[in-house]
Amino acid sequence: MIGGDPGERHAYQYVALRCVPRVEREEFVNVGVVVYCHATDYLRAAWRVDDARVAALAPEVDRDVLREALAYVDAVCAADPRAGSAAGAPVSQRFGLLKAPRSTVLQPGPVHGGTTTDPDAELGRLLTCLV
Repeated sequence: MIGGDPGERHAYQYVALRCVPRVEREEFVNVGVVVYCHATDYLRAAWRVDDARVAALAPEVDRDVLREALAYVDAVCAADPRAGSAAGAPVSQRFGLLKAPRSTVLQPGPVHGGTTTDPDAELGRLLTCLV
């Protein structure tokens, strides 16, 4: 549990991260999740690229470039200087950056929410369920 009393439930938001090789076809494969919990200042991503699934959808996708984009998401979450100016932004603004729609091969899905006593455990559960 990050911050607060053990057993205390906190609201959180999350987005699934999608590999969208050709936006005009609206096909995607989930490759990660970002969880944000305002009450605990929690922002973290977890991801897993299944090369076979991505290749089945679009063999032309460079999976190394996809992994670099996901590493950037990690850097934004961690306020790592490799994230550039985003690193200095407050946690809520960094989540706002990550959930914003974009026209690249890595896109966030819609924002969803829930409550949890343990954001880390919830991140793991969502990764298992969605990716």
